Amino acid sequence: MARITKSSVLSTLRHDLPASVVVFLVAVPLSLGVALASGAPLASGLIAAVVGGLVAGALGGSVVQVSGPAAGLSLVVAELVQTYGWRATCMITLLAGAVQLLLGLFRAARAALAVSPAVVHGMLAGVGAVIALSQLHVVLGGSPQRSALASLVELPGQLAELHGHKIAVGLLTIAVLAVWVRLPKPVRAVPAPLAALLAAAVTAWAFGWDVTRVDLSGAFDEWAFPVLPQGDGHVIVAAVLLVALLAGVESLLCSVAVDGMHTGPRADLDQELTGQGVANMVSGALGGLPLAGVIVRSTANVRAGGRTRASTVLHGVWVLVFAIGFGWTIQLIPMEALAALLVFIGVQMVNLGHVRKVHGHGEVPVYLATMAAVILLGLAEGVLFGLALAALMALRRLTRVTVRTRRHPDGRHHATICGSLTFLGVPRLTQELRAIPPGVAVDLDLNIDFMDNAAFEAIHAWRLEHERLGGTVDIDELHDEWYTMAASGVRMHPEKTPSSVPDRSWLPWAHRRPRTAHRLMAHAEPAEADCLITEGARQFHRRTAPLVRPILTELARKQQPTHLFITCADSRIVPNLITASGPGDLFTVRNIGNLVPRRGSEPHDDSMGAAIEYATQVLGVHTITVCGHSGCGAMAGLLSGGLKAGSLPSTRRWLRHGNHSLARFIETAGDRIGAEALDLLCQVNVQQQLENLRTYRRVDEQVRSGRLKLVGLYFDIGSARVHMLPPLPSAVSMNA
Repeated sequence: MARITKSSVLSTLRHDLPASVVVFLVAVPLSLGVALASGAPLASGLIAAVVGGLVAGALGGSVVQVSGPAAGLSLVVAELVQTYGWRATCMITLLAGAVQLLLGLFRAARAALAVSPAVVHGMLAGVGAVIALSQLHVVLGGSPQRSALASLVELPGQLAELHGHKIAVGLLTIAVLAVWVRLPKPVRAVPAPLAALLAAAVTAWAFGWDVTRVDLSGAFDEWAFPVLPQGDGHVIVAAVLLVALLAGVESLLCSVAVDGMHTGPRADLDQELTGQGVANMVSGALGGLPLAGVIVRSTANVRAGGRTRASTVLHGVWVLVFAIGFGWTIQLIPMEALAALLVFIGVQMVNLGHVRKVHGHGEVPVYLATMAAVILLGLAEGVLFGLALAALMALRRLTRVTVRTRRHPDGRHHATICGSLTFLGVPRLTQELRAIPPGVAVDLDLNIDFMDNAAFEAIHAWRLEHERLGGTVDIDELHDEWYTMAASGVRMHPEKTPSSVPDRSWLPWAHRRPRTAHRLMAHAEPAEADCLITEGARQFHRRTAPLVRPILTELARKQQPTHLFITCADSRIVPNLITASGPGDLFTVRNIGNLVPRRGSEPHDDSMGAAIEYATQVLGVHTITVCGHSGCGAMAGLLSGGLKAGSLPSTRRWLRHGNHSLARFIETAGDRIGAEALDLLCQVNVQQQLENLRTYRRVDEQVRSGRLKLVGLYFDIGSARVHMLPPLPSAVSMNA
């Protein structure tokens, strides 16, 4: 339990108390409207609002979500009331709460998020359309119909029997709701639903219009415990599960949405589901509507400054005080005004923003189908239809295969297969592959995440047939070796991927896939026009260039590296690999032995000095790193006294720049011999080069001022480990 302190009390008074008043003003008219749409006693909406604040607000997992009667549940509640009666509907609400409580205790809340948002939004849109159509009859002076189709059929007759005063009240309510959002911000401090109902009530009273008044007589005078519904037990159980799941999913989705509106603690979804379950049990026992997290009230709470659950709980207190002390004022509200409020809310539930979101993921058919099914068939049937369609579309996406073929100017054909290769994609696959002319050379790229036996057999049979007719097929698997493993007879489990190397572009040419390596090595003779480098460039253009082109396009304007990286020219050292860096990160200089000639030393060399000047004065790097490695050939030549470089005069002259490293090594080597001595010299050499860097005046100045850092790295090739090397103990500025 949170500790109550003076600061928390002041924060509540400053932020949560005003927010609770705003939410209360929003909740009262909406609760009455939902009760009206549900065909339930109007008092049941207020009871659910009180319980949503006091119980769900105190026990839920979200600190700012506000629960109450939800318009999305009104259709199913109306059907239950017509079928079983109000008291039995309350028992169904109580049992649905018990189901939610169990699901929360068993930590099943995350599973509810597996429902496609397109289904949920389509359901809410369908519910909104049904509410708007049914309540439009009340606005016109009639009564709501049992279905959306009946509402549409009866609408022309209702329009023929216009009731002037009742229509005027409804139109006035809708007009106030529509223009309220365009008024100045101080005026909008009063919630639009409250302002619309007040305007309708005052106008009807002032002009003495003949309207239907809300009847609350005896609403709070008598309470009776809910009764068990009578009828088919399977249908009753289905009704309980339907209420529990619909209310639970709506609450959890609301919690996730509200988390994106504030910076406070994130919602505990299992606790939220548990709190919703207890609240529905209490609401059902007291004669209230089923409740859920409501996005309209939650948004109002966050925008009004609510920070803790105190605002939610207090709003429930205000609703309770209002219902007990000022409930009589509700009878001043025209029923037509409440119906007009519901028409407006119903239209808003068909949210174009949701349509745009699902359109971006190709789920508009699910949204529209769910919406249409809810309107035409009913809520439960519509949701089941939407879930089935969403599952079918997901299955279609998972089994979708894309085959692209094109012909190069040199006559070779390039085919790319993407997706999950299953038996469902075999017809399309074989059709595209057989369209490739026989006898031509084909590069086949497999960019797939799964391949079943039917797909493998189709590709393999086409390949054998194509090669039998004189063509060639070079298969390159860009990610996992599904084809290679299947062709070699290795059995793969569906949940495992055959690849043990995530990025094959770092593998040496000789270690690539057998067929690819064979193709590369076949071009390795000097007389061949296509050497390993040009073949590698082709693969870069086909595979990597499309991925890195956006980054390189941005870097083409200007390079801004943060590191000068000095390392050996040894072919086994790949700076970007061992530092997990990318294009534009390292300004790299490589030479034999990763040597940094001291300023003014002989033999004279300007290449390293130029790189250091450019890096520190033009590029403004923050770090200079010297990286050595185990088994360095330059250090072996230095350790041999130049004997190993006897026939390499340029190398002998260059290695003179390592004499200071050799002197340091002699001081510390002791009795080390062989490979152990060589590796020690490789490490001492890195430390000595860091000291040599400070013979350059600008480098020394920037190091002293803290603007530049010198780092030593040692890469042990055999163990693939990178070690940090400290500076030499006597490392001081050698600048003259």
